[in-house]
Amino acid sequence: MIIDFHTHVLPPEVRRRRDHFVEADSTFGELYADPKAKMATAEDLIEAMDRDGVDVSVVMGIGWTDPGLALESNDYLIESVRRHAGRLVGFASVNPNWGDEAASEADRCARSGLRGVGELHPDTQSFDLGDRQTMAPIMEAVEEHDLIVTTHSSEPVGHLYSGKGATKPEVLWRFVQSFPMARIVCAHWGGGLPFYALMPEVRDGLKNVYFDTAASPFLYGPRVFETVAGLIGSEKILLGSDFPLLRAGRLLKQIGESALSTAETEAITGSNAATLLGLA
Repeated sequence: MIIDFHTHVLPPEVRRRRDHFVEADSTFGELYADPKAKMATAEDLIEAMDRDGVDVSVVMGIGWTDPGLALESNDYLIESVRRHAGRLVGFASVNPNWGDEAASEADRCARSGLRGVGELHPDTQSFDLGDRQTMAPIMEAVEEHDLIVTTHSSEPVGHLYSGKGATKPEVLWRFVQSFPMARIVCAHWGGGLPFYALMPEVRDGLKNVYFDTAASPFLYGPRVFETVAGLIGSEKILLGSDFPLLRAGRLLKQIGESALSTAETEAITGSNAATLLGLA
């Protein structure tokens, strides 16, 4: 089974009215102000999955700042998961700054079949991921429904790109320490957080933390796979494409260029995610 743990789909109306939504929501504006930035519907994703041999994809929000747009997007994710049962798993978009309202929306989405919260975008959503008080209401809902949390992550060094921000390893580490029992997925290799697992206390503190490979070819060479697997174990790595920015096939090709064993490859491309999501 091949599982893509990091994809984004948007309601068709959002793609038709791109300019309006660029002005209405700061996260959307950051990611899609460039007319060349790709957007996709659930049907576009299913078509790409069929071409690349992907069995299941996790579809998630983009970290909306406008509550109305978040609600609309979450409704679309709920509908899409139901329409493509067995192929899509949904994560709800909320902003922790909304406090109890964010928790209520996560609760609503969980009761409607979504399995997680994400992708959080602390920079454009203007909240401190590492502040326990800010995160407490939403994390209570996460605990109640046994949800998974995916957060955007950024490298402290390297080239600039659209969406890169200040959610760096030190911020992620504070978040992880505040909620050690939560299942957390740090996108984009956690901005390099796995490299700090050479420190024993960091390795021990990452017991419930996973790292996805979203946009990996834009960030690292193929050696990142065996390097991170050697530091934290291949069981903590999840295939993620960041579709429609990239298709899963591009990531599968990069994995094929790595020095991973067959067992490690199978774990990263599917079985880790299947276990985390409770899929047969």
